Amino acid sequence: MTDVFGSHAWIDGRPATASDLAPLAFAGFAHFTAMQVRDRRVRGLDLHLERLRDGSQALFGCTIPEERIRDALRTAIAGAPGDLSLTATVFSRNGEFRLDCAAEIFSILVRTFPPSDGPAGPLKLALTPHERWRPEVKHVGESAKTHLLREAARMGFDDAAFVDRQGSIGEATIWNLAFWDGVSVTWPKANILAGVTMGIVRRRLTALGVPQREAVVAADGLHEFAGAVAMNSWTPAIAISSIGTVTLPRSDELTALLHRAYRTEPALDL
Repeated sequence: MTDVFGSHAWIDGRPATASDLAPLAFAGFAHFTAMQVRDRRVRGLDLHLERLRDGSQALFGCTIPEERIRDALRTAIAGAPGDLSLTATVFSRNGEFRLDCAAEIFSILVRTFPPSDGPAGPLKLALTPHERWRPEVKHVGESAKTHLLREAARMGFDDAAFVDRQGSIGEATIWNLAFWDGVSVTWPKANILAGVTMGIVRRRLTALGVPQREAVVAADGLHEFAGAVAMNSWTPAIAISSIGTVTLPRSDELTALLHRAYRTEPALDL
């Protein structure tokens, strides 16, 4: 199925119809992963499959066989351009407010879009108090994030970073954050969604011997860093120029390092 935006959708390996998709417009209990496909290959495929498995277990108490997910992904890209963006969402055909659980009642919605490398940056992020429900799961229905993004834009920012009730910064609306002290990469120690791109970068930095650490990133301690970036499925690093009222040095060294680390991750066939 092709919609007015030029995207395509499949459910369980067959083109989705309007009647298939209509109930999903009112659904809010599902989870997904988002990826960039290049030359019909994906970096971090194991992490995407792990995310879908763990998300199903967390939300539904059971999982879909991995090969069934891979079949759905292969079908979606078979006749598509080699480069594209893709989301894979797991949902229950029996609807919400149900306690039944079996792999057979769950479906996989796969949507494809034109490829994206994200905005050029640098980004100015508002500092917004917010803590997400089940942040470790990439679930749908997070209207608060869109609302906070729009609020940030109205104040002249590009997006919003979240600070918890302890004053620690963890993540942004659809971004993981990484900080630089001139020697090592600092990952915020907080309740966040550990992104696939973040997972790729972390393991590739380890392979390259680059120092990394997890630490609490206090909102009042941002001036201690020599740079910061945002990352998600679009890109391994976009420079951040400010968070709240704190201006951050633009670290081209950090941005280049994370892009280089990401490129060392092999892209795999689905």
